[in-house]
Amino acid sequence: MRSHPRHPRHPRHPRIHDGRAHPRPYRAAALVAGAAALTTTLLATGCSGPAATTAAQDTTFDAVAFRLGPRGDVQLSGPSRTAITPAGSYPVTAGRAHPFTRPAGSLLVVLRHWPDTGTERVSRGRARRMPPLEEAAVETGFLVDTEDWVRAELDGHPLQWLRRATLRIDTTNTAAGDLARLTLSGPHGGRPGQPTPPPDDGACARLDRWTDRSVVLPAVEAGTTVGTALARLRKQCLDVQYASLPGTGRRGTVSRALIPLAGRPDSAVVLPSDGGPGGPGDTVLVDPARPATLVVAR
Repeated sequence: MRSHPRHPRHPRHPRIHDGRAHPRPYRAAALVAGAAALTTTLLATGCSGPAATTAAQDTTFDAVAFRLGPRGDVQLSGPSRTAITPAGSYPVTAGRAHPFTRPAGSLLVVLRHWPDTGTERVSRGRARRMPPLEEAAVETGFLVDTEDWVRAELDGHPLQWLRRATLRIDTTNTAAGDLARLTLSGPHGGRPGQPTPPPDDGACARLDRWTDRSVVLPAVEAGTTVGTALARLRKQCLDVQYASLPGTGRRGTVSRALIPLAGRPDSAVVLPSDGGPGGPGDTVLVDPARPATLVVAR
């Protein structure tokens, strides 16, 4: 029998979300390139065709959801996903925030996670994931095209109303396979909870975010509402990011706040106090380039 010549095998294309073709963490240049390439594919996944068509026909911002885990794998869904533009992914050392550029009429969403190295699998269970010392965390940014107010919810719990601002979510301390879901929705007129303009923080705008400064620690108790805790941290001109963890208190309330200390990238004051340095009313030296974290009970 006559045999047919075998066709040459084509190289396998990397899969977007399974992590099989991602770079090793110590190759910083490849990490940035791979993370940036990831953000350019996000708008083509995670949502059906009809929803995208509806969003294109209606220019009013409705809703969009971001879903991500400790290794990124960001996915978008919702009728207003066409209003989202990737703003890039960047490694951040010592926990310092990347200085994303935010146009005056947009909302900036920054998602902090570890690089997707493909070494984590959901099948490994929900064991606690400790920060890998050899890796730098990654911040992935998205611009939301809306000049109106939107309501932000983390895992179904309200955070705050936002307009022309920056919202940060951190998943670097969650367990493998533990997904966080951020939802942005429009105000839709005069429904309950309609936003009001925040207090003027013009004095904060004049501060150098790259210079260590002293702050007076506010009181943040377990069970404090997100709005109350946020206002107390913002009064001290602290940049704030959110994280959510299961089983840490009454759902939707703040279980603790982490205030970064200057000169010690791996240290923070924990409120309410866990026996470490500092407590409400104490003055500490902080690194303003490292956001304070409000941990919300899921």
